[in-house]
Amino acid sequence: MSTYDIIVLGSGPGGYVTAIRASQLGFKTAVVEKENLGGVCLNWGCIPTKALLKSAQVFEYLKHAGDYGLSVKEYDKDFDAVVKRSRGVADGMSKGVQFLMKKNKIDVIEGFGKLKAGKKLDVTDKDGKITEYTAKHIVIATGARSRELPSLPQDGKKVIGYREAMTLPEQPKKMIVVGSGAIGVEFAYFYNSMGTEVTIVEYMPKIVPVEDADVSKQLERSFKKSGIKIMTSAEVTSVDTSGDGVKATVKTKKGEQVLEADIVLSAVGIKTNIENIGLEAVGIATDRDKILVNDYYQTNIPGYYAIGDVTPGQALAHVASAEGILCVEKIAGMHVEALDYGNIPGCTYCSPEVASVGLTEVQAKEQGYDIKVGKFPFSASGKASAGGNKEGFVKVIFDAKYGEWLGCHMIGAGVTDMIAEAVLGRKLETTGHEVLKAVHPHPTMSEAVMEAVADAYDEVIHI
Repeated sequence: MSTYDIIVLGSGPGGYVTAIRASQLGFKTAVVEKENLGGVCLNWGCIPTKALLKSAQVFEYLKHAGDYGLSVKEYDKDFDAVVKRSRGVADGMSKGVQFLMKKNKIDVIEGFGKLKAGKKLDVTDKDGKITEYTAKHIVIATGARSRELPSLPQDGKKVIGYREAMTLPEQPKKMIVVGSGAIGVEFAYFYNSMGTEVTIVEYMPKIVPVEDADVSKQLERSFKKSGIKIMTSAEVTSVDTSGDGVKATVKTKKGEQVLEADIVLSAVGIKTNIENIGLEAVGIATDRDKILVNDYYQTNIPGYYAIGDVTPGQALAHVASAEGILCVEKIAGMHVEALDYGNIPGCTYCSPEVASVGLTEVQAKEQGYDIKVGKFPFSASGKASAGGNKEGFVKVIFDAKYGEWLGCHMIGAGVTDMIAEAVLGRKLETTGHEVLKAVHPHPTMSEAVMEAVADAYDEVIHI
């Protein structure tokens, strides 16, 4: 069959989730994928990177076994085996998506999809054969890739993006990581833990620049303590790959300096995959590399929708999934509310982990709020002490007038699993007093949330 109710172009965490929800709602659904089901997230992003980071974390535990009263006389890493495990995890997840497609009776069309007017698209398979498909609704979910800077052209060998960083044939002795967003700091942590000498070069005045200033300072302290070199307010102006390694010229406030390394990892953001997919032929409006959509992901052309990294919202897997579900539920005529982009959690899985939602302290002040700020260090947490993970803290920000939970910022072991409490609390318009009076279990890392709120309201017990 070449006619469907809904065709989804792209099968990442936005696309495949959209397709499943569409099928659940009774739509005859197909998904078009040019490479692997699950997209970048499952195959080259979120999932395999977490597998690499887990290996690094276990290796760190072995190094510090003595801290736990244990003696491990001989241990070493096998870089190839670590990479192989990561690929195995990714393959398993991709097979899981294949199962979900079959279970939900979704047709998987393999090939490169190109939009046409009249709610049609052509799919070119690996043999070059073109097949036309028609749908009542077409959802664009083509995602994004590593962005290239003119001063930092990627050759895939010495100057690489995140994709190559996951499958290097051998571990580099020295690496320069350009950019300190989530991708940059996660790979910096991984390679440093494995024994690579890592230098982070960040254009902004602080690393993880979107995070609260206190979180950035703590991560910088933790990274420097683990041996990672950090250069902020710095810019790579050129790279020389003509020799055995790479020479990167870095411009700083103090002048220029040349850094030498085996590999430069460019982690300076993403570029959307919107070229050559037929947007111009259909007349779909774009602005600054993004497809323009309304609150329910409709483009300016009826019958065409866009979700995920190709749209102006946060480029996060969980955002793409939420947008896709909302999009098809609206198509189905359900009552849906527009997504609240101010209540999207961000998670970074380096060690210590970083998680946040809502306004930073600076943003809250800039928006004119009179605020109450509370902070609880994990050094005062019984569970953190027992686990040997005392670095970091939970920081909360409340509106002093109404008790509205404006923001929550965490850095420490396992905080990416804790941030959902703040997301749910903010969704339910929970006040600081309600969080404080909700009994948290002891001893847990999560009670640090309650303690931080108590600190904001001058009722803290344990510091």
